[in-house]
Amino acid sequence: MKVIVCKDYQDLSSKAADVIEKVVREKPDCRLGLATGSSPVGMYQELARRCNEEGLDFSKITSVNLDEYVGLEGTHDQSYRYFMDDNLFNHINIDKANTYVAKGIGDPEANLKEFNDVIDGGETEVQVLGVGPDGHLAFNEPGDVLWDKAHMETLDESTIDANARFFASKDDVPRKAFTMGMGQIMQARTLLMIISGNKVEAATKLLMEDKLDPHCPATFMKMHRDAYVFLEQDLADKIGYKG
Repeated sequence: MKVIVCKDYQDLSSKAADVIEKVVREKPDCRLGLATGSSPVGMYQELARRCNEEGLDFSKITSVNLDEYVGLEGTHDQSYRYFMDDNLFNHINIDKANTYVAKGIGDPEANLKEFNDVIDGGETEVQVLGVGPDGHLAFNEPGDVLWDKAHMETLDESTIDANARFFASKDDVPRKAFTMGMGQIMQARTLLMIISGNKVEAATKLLMEDKLDPHCPATFMKMHRDAYVFLEQDLADKIGYKG
């Protein structure tokens, strides 16, 4: 696991974008695994800038997203399809027909089967990851058991609380989500985690402790053969990480 401590969020976003750019230039028809949330937004903005100003070409790239809320249309402004269009896809030369975000409405069983089929239908070159304050990856919540395949997850109260700021009220936050399984996440050739914001607990367990803990799914990053973790200097100082 390669840990890159960055001076600030802008530096973090640029350095994380470097990893994606290298892959896209070397393998212009590869598949990217993408994530939502506030952590990767700066990286997406930088990738869009490089696409428009420096010729970074996404025209042959395909993508699969980690998760989607159950019950939200792709046109809902808090759906993850909307997030990806608004923060990345609308600003780069990617063919949206080659981008996949799980369907949040319709037959849940059929949607889940389609999600698993898409994930398992090809190799992901780089999987972008954020992390929840409690260490959840995608919507794989802490618990005694972690799932291998994509599944429907009932969201923890802490996750609902953390996401409530994006909705009119906490009551509007969906209680369930489709999420890629931990096994599928770990199959990507490279993992790229961005830790930004109030993530002291998760960062401590990932970077300062040796154990793999299903109650902090992020710790399973330690097992991967090619994983990057980007964090800001302020957070590294808070947890006492020296590298």
